[in-house]
Amino acid sequence: MKIALMLGKFPALSETYILNQITGLISRGHEVDIYADEPGETSKVHPDVEKYNLLDKTRYAPLPAKKVIRTVKGSKILLAHGYKSPMTLLRSLNLFKYNYFKHRDQGYFLRLLYSAIPLLDQPAYDIIHCHFAPYGLRGVLLREIGAIQGKIITTFHGFDVNLYPRQTHPKIYQDLFQKGDLYTANTPYTASKAVALGCPPDKILTLPMGINLSHYTFRPPTLGQGESVKIMTVARLVEKKGIEYSLKAVAKVLEHNPNLEYRIVGDGPLRGPLEHLIGELGIAEKVQLLGWKTQEELFHLYDSSHIFLLSSVTAADGDQEGQGLVLQEAQARGLPVLSTLHNGIPEGILEGKSGFLVPERDVEALAEKLSYLVEHPEVWPQMGKAGRTYMEEGYDINKLNDRLVEIYQQLLGSS
Repeated sequence: MKIALMLGKFPALSETYILNQITGLISRGHEVDIYADEPGETSKVHPDVEKYNLLDKTRYAPLPAKKVIRTVKGSKILLAHGYKSPMTLLRSLNLFKYNYFKHRDQGYFLRLLYSAIPLLDQPAYDIIHCHFAPYGLRGVLLREIGAIQGKIITTFHGFDVNLYPRQTHPKIYQDLFQKGDLYTANTPYTASKAVALGCPPDKILTLPMGINLSHYTFRPPTLGQGESVKIMTVARLVEKKGIEYSLKAVAKVLEHNPNLEYRIVGDGPLRGPLEHLIGELGIAEKVQLLGWKTQEELFHLYDSSHIFLLSSVTAADGDQEGQGLVLQEAQARGLPVLSTLHNGIPEGILEGKSGFLVPERDVEALAEKLSYLVEHPEVWPQMGKAGRTYMEEGYDINKLNDRLVEIYQQLLGSS
């Protein structure tokens, strides 16, 4: 099959689940092209990006932020590329039908024009797979103006059915739901949110984001003589990750269990406020904000950690977690996990067996379960084994990629 992937940024260290899907499709003999708005972080990239020459398969369509510059540059684009497919580009300028007021998205003005350019000299695709619903919406509109051809499947991840409709409009995806061919969601909870927004329930399937288990050596943690208990979090430093509650819980546990360390991998807009909170709590000597790490660096941190913590919450603006894939990565490695009763997270953890779940923002409950895990290292191997088995059964990327190919084939066969 000839497959197009539509994304926001590529490559992105925080979206290895999409990368695993791409490389899985290529390994199965399918031809994959990637269309993204802009490059992601390039100073640190996953080794598979180079191994599969993915940058050579990627075309970008950056959109100038300022409307004036966007308009001037758009005029030059029309002059330079208009001969290739004049009707397609003219249709992209139908502001009555595709204007940014309709979609309540200030970045939508001339978006179709810019996105259409990399597609003009491309043949028809069998499948156009759009990750995150805003790109699914763009995909169906690009197909409607004749810029791309193929069956369109859109994957919902969480942000797109929680925060984005709040930021734009509850009916933002009306065109997507009317014109898309099929939809997948990473959890049943995410699927239910999509259906509530208008997604046809008979056209949506649940397909978790998977992990490459061959990269995650099962190493249930053990505690050496005199060794500190090491707690680990991997997350963007944004409100919905609930890092402040993790820090407060760790501070409470430190009051009676001082022999522990807390390492947080990730970065984001809340780094400054979190550094201030760490100082206020008096735990600066016990907490490290490590920034983003490569996969190899991340694996070393997993290997030297004992407990994984992710206390996700619903943010004030309505933003919520989707699947919480880092929890699956930690379980695959053999770590007991501690998280919250938040959206699709409970579906990815065996409560009481591979980890524990507590209510959102409940620092006392979080500290209580964390204390138990810190004080009972003898339960770590059993919990780690339960988590690994659960990952092998439901989150193996090879099995999920096989299932994805079946979904593609069924979609093509239904036409």
